[in-house]
Order: sequence, then C-alpha cells, then structure tokens
Amino acid sequence: MPSTAAALLQDRLGLDDEELLAVLDEDPLTVVAGDLDHKPELPILLALTQEPAARIGPAVLRRWLRSRGPRGRPIDHLLARDFAAFEDDLDALEQRGFVVRGR
Repeated sequence: MPSTAAALLQDRLGLDDEELLAVLDEDPLTVVAGDLDHKPELPILLALTQEPAARIGPAVLRRWLRSRGPRGRPIDHLLARDFAAFEDDLDALEQRGFVVRGR
C-alpha cells in the first residue's frame, strides 16, 4: 500500500499503518501515492536504521523498538516525532546491544 521507501521503513520497524502515518505526519493518500519527497525524515530514518537492521536483524530490531530502554521505548520517540531521542536510542543500541531483562 505505501510508497516503496515508506513500505521499507514500515517493514523494517514493524510499524502498523497508523504508526507509519504518525511517524511521517502524513495522510494515507499521500503515502499511497508516494508523494513523500518533502519528507526528509523518511530517508534519514531509513539510513539510521539500515545498519542496525543488518547487524541484529529485522525481527530483533522490531522487538527492540517496542522494548523499554534507558530512555524509554523507541517507538514512543518515533510516534512523538522526537527524532533526536530516537537517534539517541539507536546510539544506545549500538553501544550496549539489545539487552533483554526479566520482568
């Protein structure tokens, strides 16, 4: 349904349609039509998540996105469009790895 770049981000991070629209701050028709050239966050998010997805795998990256880390859940930062905090989350992932703790 979404444009190729948006679909790649959606698949890589395991976002549902509503989450993708919130992250891109865009309406469904614009995403489906692929009219996202005015959205610099899309290629930036793809670039930021490319290496972690390759290193730890898409399934683990999707799980990490919804897990509570030292600064909260990365998905919450994305949905709030706090891309600086999301980048910090990715830096923490790079430095610490994906740490799984018991409940």
